[in-house]
Amino acid sequence: MKKTYFSEWRIESPRYWSILALLAAVVAIGGLAALYMEHEGHWVTGMTNQVVWGTPHVFAIFLIVAASGALNVASIGSVFEKKIYKPLAPLSGLLAIALLVGGLLVLVLDLGRPERLIVAMTTYNFKSIFAWNIFLYTGFMAIVAVYLWLMMEHKMNPYSKPAGLLAFVWRLALTTGTGSIFGFLVARDAYDTALLAPMFIIMSFSYGLAIYLLVLLFTFNLEGRPLGEAVVRRLKNLLGVFVAAVLFFTLIYHLTYLYMTGKHELEAFVLLHGGIYTQVFWVGEVLIGGLLPLAILYHPALGRERGWIAGACAAVIIGGFSKLYVIVIGGQAFPIQMFPGMKVLESGFYDGLVAPYAPSLPEVLLGLGGIGVALAATLVGIRVLRFLPQSLADEVVDPQAA
Repeated sequence: MKKTYFSEWRIESPRYWSILALLAAVVAIGGLAALYMEHEGHWVTGMTNQVVWGTPHVFAIFLIVAASGALNVASIGSVFEKKIYKPLAPLSGLLAIALLVGGLLVLVLDLGRPERLIVAMTTYNFKSIFAWNIFLYTGFMAIVAVYLWLMMEHKMNPYSKPAGLLAFVWRLALTTGTGSIFGFLVARDAYDTALLAPMFIIMSFSYGLAIYLLVLLFTFNLEGRPLGEAVVRRLKNLLGVFVAAVLFFTLIYHLTYLYMTGKHELEAFVLLHGGIYTQVFWVGEVLIGGLLPLAILYHPALGRERGWIAGACAAVIIGGFSKLYVIVIGGQAFPIQMFPGMKVLESGFYDGLVAPYAPSLPEVLLGLGGIGVALAATLVGIRVLRFLPQSLADEVVDPQAA
């Protein structure tokens, strides 16, 4: 492998500022949506006393999970010594921090009282997984920032591998903690399972790599930087493995619940007669987010076309939002069984009924604002600092060196 040189993103200023202005408009609209919900109250959203985590939580959790997965590219290079991935590591770290910031911003602004965040940051209940996650999120950003510095400062390169190992372990803990938020909620039939922790880890690998590959293709293509087939082939094949793994864990999750007699009503709700949740599961999660990208990525002809590869990445992202929509919102919509196996008097407060929920426009705009923040931070970062390799051509990045 030849020595890799890095430089700033050097597209024409008018084009760069146009892209940044578009993202700034998305962020501003998201901010106005958050302000509107804060001023009017959460009654203007689709959330209710039954569905307290709405569409913004879907966006936030997706971005947080994807942030962990975006760092996977750097981890493969540093921890597992795969040299072909090492030139890709700086962008991987930057994207991980940007996605996490975007996700946490959405999460904070969706709380209803964002100014009370200081309470959550100074008062801890360590029996709550939410308290653990505050340390996991802030620690992740700090560790990845140090990891980036060690990679980009030549004199400190020998210390980048230990930092990469720490970042690798920390991001596994972070994603485990995010999945455990749901796994530890025993009151909800759809959540109460330890399978959610490892499933969230493999979901992060898939969603983070899909976003990374899209950003890599976009930035290199727009500037005209050489991007060889070796790198693209490695990343798209790896993405296919992760997509298949997500489908496998989804299958195991539902087979486990089908085996448990007490979960049959939940499975019937999700798989058969859950209305929008059943449709999102089969069409969005399984078909668009799983089978379609697998068919594209491993097709002998389509898998070589970068436009189709980008389309497969977009399908994976759509599937990710669909999966989290079913998990987060569908899991709340399914009625809580207060006394399983027993007949009780119904109070009239949605006992035994599927909770209604429909995403509102402000919720969607707030979520898109978080995505805008993540992308804008990434584009500013690669514009002012040397995160991008000058060339990833096949003759520069030798696939035999990995």
